[in-house]
Formats: sequence, C-alpha cells, structure tokens
Amino acid sequence: MTHVPHQLAAEFPDKAEAIARLEQQDAHFARLTAEYDAVNRLIHKAETNIAPMDELAESAERRKRAALKDEIYAILVKDAQPTS
Repeated sequence: MTHVPHQLAAEFPDKAEAIARLEQQDAHFARLTAEYDAVNRLIHKAETNIAPMDELAESAERRKRAALKDEIYAILVKDAQPTS
C-alpha cells in the first residue's frame, strides 16, 4: 500500500513526541488515536479504490476523522499548557 496521508505525526509534526508519550500514558488518548488511524486508513483505501465506498459513507468517515482530530488536538493543547 502507498503512504497513508493525514497521519497524526504529519498533521501535528510539532506534537509527535507528545502524541507518542500520551499514547503510552493515557488509555483514552490511545483509543482516540487508534480509532483515528483506523478511520484514516479506511478513507485512504476508499480514495485509492482499494476498498471503494459510496460518497455518502466516505463523507461520513471524513467527518468522523475530523471530529477525532479535533478531540486529539484539544488534548494535545491541554497537555502543552504549563501546570501551576
């Protein structure tokens, strides 16, 4: 299979270290990133016609990926804030 675009390390290159750390330390975060990766691979397979799907289903998966990405980013931003 070809390179899968939209991987989290590529989407948030400055957060790659935090992503790896949080995946090890936070089970919820790890589940979110695993789900994001699964949805992202599914979309990539549809885009490359390896496993085509209808437009409505692909659109729903894209929305799901965007929502997961937003939730992941919110956790990354919160993690980066200094604790007082």
